[in-house]
Amino acid sequence: MNRFMSIVSWLLPFVLLCNGAAWAQQSGRVELTLVAEQERQVITDKGEKELKRVPAAKVVPGDEVIYSIHYVNKGKEAADSVVIDNPVPEHMLYTQGSAAGADTAITFSVDKGKTYHPPSKLTVTGADGKERPATAADYTHIRWTLQKPLVPGGKGLVSFRARLK
Repeated sequence: MNRFMSIVSWLLPFVLLCNGAAWAQQSGRVELTLVAEQERQVITDKGEKELKRVPAAKVVPGDEVIYSIHYVNKGKEAADSVVIDNPVPEHMLYTQGSAAGADTAITFSVDKGKTYHPPSKLTVTGADGKERPATAADYTHIRWTLQKPLVPGGKGLVSFRARLK
C-alpha cells in the first residue's frame, strides 16, 4: 500500500503541473496543454464493451499512461519552426513506437534532452562500459518538430505512451 500511495502522490503533481513540462520553440504564440490519461474498458448503454480514456488518477506499476499534448497558435501570425519537447516522466518507461503527431518529425533523446536523434542513431554506454544501440527504455525525452508553419488558430495534437516502472 505504501508503494502505491507513493506512486500516486508522485503522479498526481506531475499530471497537475505538466503544462510546464512540454514546451515549444516558435516565432508565434503557441500554447500547450498536456493531458495524462489511461484506457479503461467500460460497458456502454447498449451493453457493449468499449475502451474509454479517463484521467490517470490512480496508476500502479505496469499501468500504461497516454500523454497527449494539445497545441494551438493563439498568435496573429503563423508560428514557424515549432518544436515541442517533453520528458519521459521519471519512473516511466516509454512504450516503443507510441510517439505520434501528424505532420511532425519525431526524435528522441537519451541524454536528458541535450541532443535528439532518430532511434536508429541513438546509442548509450552500457554497465560494462561498451556502447550499444539505445532501446525505448533508454529514452529520456521526445521531440516533435512541426513540418510546416502553424497558422493563427491552427491546432494539433502529439502524444506518446509510457508504463509505470
